[in-house]
Amino acid sequence: MVRASMQTSTLTSSGIPVFVRAVADEGLGRLSRWKLVSREAEGPLSHIYRARPADSPNDRPAAYAVKVLRQRWNDDPRARMLFSREAQLGGTLVHPHLISILSAGLAKPPYYLVMPWLEGQTLRRRLDNGPALDLPAILWIARQTAEALDALAAAGWRHGDLKPSNLFVSPDGHVTVLDLGLARRLDEADSVLNRCVTGTCHYLAPETITSTLAADTRSDIYSLGVVLFETVTGHLPYQGEVIEEIIEQHRTAQVPDPRRWAPHLPKEAARLIRRMLSKEPL
Repeated sequence: MVRASMQTSTLTSSGIPVFVRAVADEGLGRLSRWKLVSREAEGPLSHIYRARPADSPNDRPAAYAVKVLRQRWNDDPRARMLFSREAQLGGTLVHPHLISILSAGLAKPPYYLVMPWLEGQTLRRRLDNGPALDLPAILWIARQTAEALDALAAAGWRHGDLKPSNLFVSPDGHVTVLDLGLARRLDEADSVLNRCVTGTCHYLAPETITSTLAADTRSDIYSLGVVLFETVTGHLPYQGEVIEEIIEQHRTAQVPDPRRWAPHLPKEAARLIRRMLSKEPL
């Protein structure tokens, strides 16, 4: 069960919530039981802060990450649902390759999730900044990711938003799958448009486009195939200027051979990737 704190802020002597002042001061301040040390990242929906327990000495390592919903989304039920679902899954499903949610504040704004601080970088950042990964490292990332997907499937879930920015790789190569907010139960319908606006259109399986009820864990395998293709070749399998064009290629275009861009890729690896990108789930 997720431990949700009811107290989400304290007040300054002037009556201003400490957290509001913290955001203005580059993330330094207190949020409930957590001391926010620095703001490390931000996305469309949230900020990520590095933190330590508020009662810990300042010389103790800041070993936690606090994900805080942006204020503009506080009244959006869909945004709050993403946080709630991530808290539910990350707080109950324990697996070495899935992000853990240690605590959550979901009763009132500011809404937040507490996770372990991870050292390393996302696969997206690694692909953008290099150097290129060799094939054994790529396959090791894929295997760990597949183990996380298998754990989700065994619990009756699919991730639904697998992409390089949601795969965190530590310096020793350990993979943690992030962002469980868009996860869906295997029998639960989904909205293609909602996932497209989060940047996932390039990684969508065809069956999630034509029939959301047909999607299951094999749809995550397709998305992992796209990640593999991109990691091996430096290119996405399907390109387009608009969402509709990308979606249509996922539905109807011939699966490209990754060896067109990576001629030294072993045939067996190319065959595996193309099989993962099959239009029909196996």
